[in-house]
Amino acid sequence: MRIDITFTDRVGIAHEVLAVLATRRLNVVAVEVDPPHIFIDAPQLASAALAGLRAALLEVGGVGDVTAVDMLPGTRRRLHLAAVLAAMPDPVLAVDAGGLVILSNAAADDIVGGTALVGKRLAELIDDEGFPREMIAAGFQVPAREVMLRGQPFQLDVRPIADSPTAEPSQVAGGVLTLHAPSRLGERLQALRNFDEGGFDAIIGDSPAMRALKARAARLAPVDAALLIMGETGTGKELIAHACHRASGRMGKTFLALNCAALPENLAESELFGYAPGSFTGAQRGGKPGLLELADQGTVFLDEVGEMSPYLQAKLLRFLNDGSFRRVGGEQEMRVNVRIISATHRKLDRMVAEGAFREDLFYRLNVLALQVPALRERDDDILLLARHFILRACAQAQRRPCRLTAAAAGALLTNPWRGNVRQLESVIFRAVTMIDGPWLDAPDLEIATSSVAVEPNPDATGDGLGDGIADSWDAAVADFERGLLNRLFPRFPSSRKLAGRLKTSHTMVANKLRKYGIKSTT
Repeated sequence: MRIDITFTDRVGIAHEVLAVLATRRLNVVAVEVDPPHIFIDAPQLASAALAGLRAALLEVGGVGDVTAVDMLPGTRRRLHLAAVLAAMPDPVLAVDAGGLVILSNAAADDIVGGTALVGKRLAELIDDEGFPREMIAAGFQVPAREVMLRGQPFQLDVRPIADSPTAEPSQVAGGVLTLHAPSRLGERLQALRNFDEGGFDAIIGDSPAMRALKARAARLAPVDAALLIMGETGTGKELIAHACHRASGRMGKTFLALNCAALPENLAESELFGYAPGSFTGAQRGGKPGLLELADQGTVFLDEVGEMSPYLQAKLLRFLNDGSFRRVGGEQEMRVNVRIISATHRKLDRMVAEGAFREDLFYRLNVLALQVPALRERDDDILLLARHFILRACAQAQRRPCRLTAAAAGALLTNPWRGNVRQLESVIFRAVTMIDGPWLDAPDLEIATSSVAVEPNPDATGDGLGDGIADSWDAAVADFERGLLNRLFPRFPSSRKLAGRLKTSHTMVANKLRKYGIKSTT
């Protein structure tokens, strides 16, 4: 039985308490003193004998009470600490001042095949023999760096064990070492990026082209093979890539992206493959894992892969062949399990024919393929996207939601959108930022003065809206209506179909068709 004795502190009271237990021939296996408590573990003490012992202890001067407890505080703390360490996915080691391991969690023991690391020295575990000596000499006050434990790379964080944060190295009792595997760092990096737009259901678009794309992507996503996503700039290729990752067997694992056109060759190589210690001037002392290591068991998205240099194309091809690579400046072969999803707005088959892209790499990347339609090929989605961007822009601007006028909706539908969804989002955001009222009208969109202007309508009379000049408001509206009807009528060749597309009355559309001399089939 374990008992808690409360007392008033005085010299000799603990000795007198233990003497009472000794006279009753009770073996004491543990004593913890935490004033005003003395905790005692006496296995031979039975419940029936507790009342007699309590009466004897109360006769000791200063003893206030005696109660039974289920566990000594020190044992409880050890169990709690063991539970915390066991729950930590990262390996943790506690070492004494000489570098001897005195505590390790299960994740650390797994590095050496489940063997307990307690009693081993850091020099036996870390491949760099000089680093443990350096760390001990510095009092375990060293910056984070990469180390190799039994051939596996880890990012090492060290915290000294000392009474004061400013303690001298000679006053440090040891250190706590936390080891972060590259894949765990990749998960944290993904969490910091906070890029989680959801799966296919979160992709806005209900046009036939988008329904077909999402249906095909949903079939290809679970297939664990390289995927090439093609489409014009601004169509949302990364959004499709992320949705494919979420729908694959790698869901929940790391998704990291690299824009191959945004970095020069040497930086793109080190970002993708990492670099070894001392690879180049300015490199981190302990080296750095690349995206392939950080995303182990997950997905790496290579955006604008058509911009990749011939050297990087060759290095990527080797990785796709057998899953292995070397860091920049490194000699050790690394092997990871990563799915490659790539994207490009360029015609890779034409680049292959011109010798600008490796043919063998093209076939490695193009195992599975998706073609993302341009926004002008999915007119039914323009207003859906516009309303979504309006709500988001209003939320960012901290203002009440606004709505599109009929003229604004028509202007959005007739614009060619060479910049695709990205251009539409920019136009909406700019317009919402500039207006004050509850309605967003056609002039507020400033489409004609945007980076991709609306082309002049060859069928329109006068200057019209194509070049941003009109003789009057009525003339501008007439030019706009004529252009809208001329564009949509071939695709919806009846006044009823066209009225359904524009969500207006059949009579109004029929009158407009007659007004502008556009012959109806009904």
